[in-house]
Amino acid sequence: MALTRRSFLKTSAAGTAALGVSLLDNPTMRSAFAAAVQETPVIWLASGCCSGCSVSLLNSLSPRIQDVLLDQVLPGHHISLNFHPTVMAAAGDLAMKAMYDTEEKPFVLVVEGSVMLADDGIMCEIGEHDGHGIHGKDHIKRLGSKAKAVLAVGSCASYGGVNKANMNPSGSVGVMEFFKKEGISTPTINLPGCAIHPDWFVGTLAAILLNGPEAIKVDKHGRPEMFYRKLIHDNCPLRGQFDKGLFADKFGDEGCLYKLGCKGPVAHANCPEKKFNSGTNWCIENGHPCNGCVEPEYPYEGSMWNIVPITGVTPPGTYPPVITDNKKSVDVTPGYAALAGLAAGAVGTKVMGKKSDSDKE
Repeated sequence: MALTRRSFLKTSAAGTAALGVSLLDNPTMRSAFAAAVQETPVIWLASGCCSGCSVSLLNSLSPRIQDVLLDQVLPGHHISLNFHPTVMAAAGDLAMKAMYDTEEKPFVLVVEGSVMLADDGIMCEIGEHDGHGIHGKDHIKRLGSKAKAVLAVGSCASYGGVNKANMNPSGSVGVMEFFKKEGISTPTINLPGCAIHPDWFVGTLAAILLNGPEAIKVDKHGRPEMFYRKLIHDNCPLRGQFDKGLFADKFGDEGCLYKLGCKGPVAHANCPEKKFNSGTNWCIENGHPCNGCVEPEYPYEGSMWNIVPITGVTPPGTYPPVITDNKKSVDVTPGYAALAGLAAGAVGTKVMGKKSDSDKE
């Protein structure tokens, strides 16, 4: 069957992002991405959050945030981040007008932070009307029902996060849980992390704009598999020490960090490959256990303040650990397959010495 242009873009957009390859390096992807973002503005709504995911977004590397938000993709073509309380220049009524104007056209809604429901949502207000603050949950409900797609960015927006821990006095819930209560069926994708990796956001948004949210394969927790499929434990640089039963007893010691509360054996993300701060480092290489911030259970009971090893996973030497085996064949995920397809396509075109029709390239 002939590979259509749409099929090519559908398989390669997410793949290049998942591998950390810039979407803008390939001329075809560059042109397609520019055309896709032209008519789809973004509203980034901050609810019960610390703005950490916004800070992470500004560290985007592949593509760079200036490539995404400014006219550096193609002149006149960029993502219109029409409302973002942290980075937008406007304030007050001008900022709120930007939100209201944007929601009158097709748009993508990004929610950062939990949806606070206690006391009718009074703990989070965004803007005002007739001298009274507008509750964040009311904005999320209104905008969520209108959006083409919704991205729940960060652990708080995905599952409630830190705000939902213990007694949860704010009544915090994740966006999906809130939408379920309100009967809102807009396609919603979770991007958990505390904070998120910027590539998780940029790659997912690019795939949505190119092919729609239905093209993104998600796991049972609503996370894109291209970023959240792999178990951190399987790719951890300290995995060998775990298998040998060599464990650190206190911070600063050599050895696997399992006994210090590491959640790597139950956390799914590509942190070991992506790393943070432009690929500089990540939690475990910095000598700190993984706290499992990408999982719905985060923060785990006691994990933020006490050293509590996870239950259900036992290290070697006691009895067979409930853990996956790191001795496996090369993992050909959709992302890796897509990149291979890009390379093969480029070579094939050169060998054939032909130009494809616009609908079959």
